[in-house]
Amino acid sequence: MELNAHHASFISGSYECLKSAAIGGVPAQRLPKVVETVSEMLSVIEKGGRDAVLEYSRTLDGWGGGDLEMGADSLRRTGDALEPALRTALEAGAERTRNFAGLQLQHLQDFEAEVMPGVVVGHRYIPVQRVGAYLPAGRFPILASAFMTVGVAKTAGVPTVVACSPPTSATAGNPAVFYSAYLSGVDRAFVVGGVQALAAMAFGLLGEQPMDMLVGAGNAFVTEAKRQLFGRVGMDLLAGPSEVAVIADDTADPVIVAADLLGQAEHGPQSPAALVTTSRELAVAVLAEVDRQLEDLSTRDIAGAAWRDYGTVYVADDRATAVELMDVLAPEHLEVITADDAYYQTNLTNYGSLFLGPWSTVAYSDKGITGTNHVLPTGGGARSSAGLSVSRFLKPLTFQRIDRSATMNLAPLVSEISAYEGMEAHQRTADYRIARFGNHAAPTKEQP
Repeated sequence: MELNAHHASFISGSYECLKSAAIGGVPAQRLPKVVETVSEMLSVIEKGGRDAVLEYSRTLDGWGGGDLEMGADSLRRTGDALEPALRTALEAGAERTRNFAGLQLQHLQDFEAEVMPGVVVGHRYIPVQRVGAYLPAGRFPILASAFMTVGVAKTAGVPTVVACSPPTSATAGNPAVFYSAYLSGVDRAFVVGGVQALAAMAFGLLGEQPMDMLVGAGNAFVTEAKRQLFGRVGMDLLAGPSEVAVIADDTADPVIVAADLLGQAEHGPQSPAALVTTSRELAVAVLAEVDRQLEDLSTRDIAGAAWRDYGTVYVADDRATAVELMDVLAPEHLEVITADDAYYQTNLTNYGSLFLGPWSTVAYSDKGITGTNHVLPTGGGARSSAGLSVSRFLKPLTFQRIDRSATMNLAPLVSEISAYEGMEAHQRTADYRIARFGNHAAPTKEQP
């Protein structure tokens, strides 16, 4: 998440870079070794089936249990292993995420309309039938992932949602991750992780038909597996390392800005964090404050490396230039902490999700407590696409219903276009209708 020379040439305003990223290069999920390993694994699993999935689970994840599936009663009882305060927080997050998805659903409407006499068109929203959700549980189990994937899919009306999460011991997965899946309404849950989980869902190796769609974040190997499986199954998006950017002015508190930059840098050593500010004084203060907060941060080995290698700070001459810079960066998460947040909300166009004001922070969404989805585009993807939402699980299927009386308003035009293209079979579909249903005008080609 750094301006390159080509992008910089299109910025009309003036700015200064106070901190650039130390390294760059190919994203982790596109490293040749990752691509090669994933390709080999998918091929082996497609040929070997469930036995290959189990073998990879044993050798890569240390799985020593029996069946990969967690029974309904075991899934329900995962909450018993959790502290009451955590259970309360997870239950709140699950409910709020479903509520937000429900509000989105209310604004997706089926419709039909008569666009000319005898021609009715429209669309109906039909849910995807089978969705597979990957729930990461590595060094940082992302407990809200189930809310964003399983819960939103069920709110959309998806009949079958299967979840996979890696084992965290020889016989079990993370109980909080699976309890989150239970709260989200998952239909079946399996203790299996990594590439083998994605392959098992895509190839139909879990006692279900192959999934129609795979969703959820994961490490570089999981992301590359999704890329290679795309086309065989649908995907949410190919998200890379988590990103955060902050637009701030001289009214912002450098302590808060620094904390929020490190809050996302903590996701991983390749997680970019960027500050764009109209105040050089604030920029200098934030740089110092980041260093101060890293001193006693328990995850400084991760967040510090991410900030050193992928952190950037830009000072813009004015707020219009700040908007230009940020729209080029197109971050996954974007915080705005200024005296005129409304200006930025109106003028910014490229971001995954927006967090307005000093009392808003990305972590509120990350943990599912505000209800908005945290599965968002990274790597500049926000320039062209949005994050996961209830609409992604719904297909707006179009239809048209044509009356005989509309024939002469449609068929002659189609016949002309088809004739020019040289597509005679297309032309005949129109011409036959002119001959049989038209009130006048001879067909444009002689009919047999």
